[in-house]
Order: sequence, then structure tokens, then C-alpha cells
Amino acid sequence: MCGRFAITLPDDAMAALFDAMPSNDLPPTPNFNVCPTNQVHAVTSDEGGRRLRPMRWGFLPHWYKTPTDGPLLINARAETIAEKPAFRAACRERRCLIPATGFYEWTKDAGGNRLPWYIHPSEGDVLAFAGVWQVWEKGDEAFVTCAIVTTAANRAMSAIHHRMPVVLNESDWPLWLGEAGKGGATLMTAAPEDALAFHRVDPRVNSNRASGPGLIEPVEI
Repeated sequence: MCGRFAITLPDDAMAALFDAMPSNDLPPTPNFNVCPTNQVHAVTSDEGGRRLRPMRWGFLPHWYKTPTDGPLLINARAETIAEKPAFRAACRERRCLIPATGFYEWTKDAGGNRLPWYIHPSEGDVLAFAGVWQVWEKGDEAFVTCAIVTTAANRAMSAIHHRMPVVLNESDWPLWLGEAGKGGATLMTAAPEDALAFHRVDPRVNSNRASGPGLIEPVEI
């Protein structure tokens, strides 16, 4: 699962990294506590090239009559994404990259207290999550929405959580975005164990209202 993440790169740095034309209505950065239903940065590709654009994190299937008509779909399981009615068309036709500086997961202590961890790249400044997206429209309301694809955690990550986002290498971005033909489904696997590092962070991040760079700073265990 991925239920919270951070993005600290400026828009121009993200646009350069992904070779994408930025929209003029991107959400502000840095954001050390990106939460479901927030606007997030996403990279899409079409005949006009790549675009860096805003999307609502929380995929809305076309049959939802309102944005709250069903479960909030922030993640899509790699193992079932091609069959689930909510995601199967998007998995074939509307894939995106969702940049993140790192993401949060939680363990529990003996007393049941939630202990947050920050997971980030072992090298480099950004992760590119595999995502799917869809435009939802009902009456005067319209949202461009997305979900992060997740898979079973690798051995290192499984000490914290049994699921993790699908993290794509730069060399795989064209295939996931559909620029290099078919075969994107082969990329929906766990990252190598040495690709990510993690450390405990302050329980302040347990609140979705918390903010600031201190959220990702290590704390002593």
C-alpha cells in the first residue's frame, strides 16, 4: 500500500527530469505530507509528447455518481489491475508516472501505537511510481484522477509492510507510458532490495495536517 508520500522537487526540476511540458496549475512543492484526494504531479504521454500535469489522488471509476459514491481508490494492485473493472481500461490505455521524493509506511509497537517510517531512494532524488489515471465527469463536475500501482513488498520492505508501490527505473518510463510499444505489465514488480532506504520519523506525520521538512528527518529508535 501507499497512503502518504512526499514530493520536494520544484516543478522545473521535475519537468526537466521527465522531459515533460509542465502545466501552469501544478500543486505547490515542497509537500512533505501528500494525502489522498490531494492534487499530485503526474507525467502522461501522447502524440504531443510528455506532460507534467495535476491529478487528484483517488481514482474515480466512471460509474461513481459522486466523488464519494464508493471506496477511495488510491492504490491499484498489480496482480489484479488488468481484470478489475475500475482499472482495466486505464491499465491498457492511461498509464502515468507519479513523482515522489519518498513515501511513508507504518508499523506498530507492542502497545499498538503507529510508528511511521520514511522510505526513499538509496541513490538519487526522486522515485517514479507507476500509476493509472482517468477523467471522471458528472454534470458540472470533472476531475482528472489517478491511483498508484502497488505490488508485494521485496524482502527488505516486508519488515515494514507487505505491499509497496511499483517504482520504475528511468529506462522503463517509455514502456510504462506506452511510448515504447506494449509490455508495460511486465514492469509491475517490486524494486530491487538495494533501491530503497528507510528510517523512522516523528509520529507527527500520523496526522494528515502535519507539514514541514521535519516530517522526513530521522528519529532515534
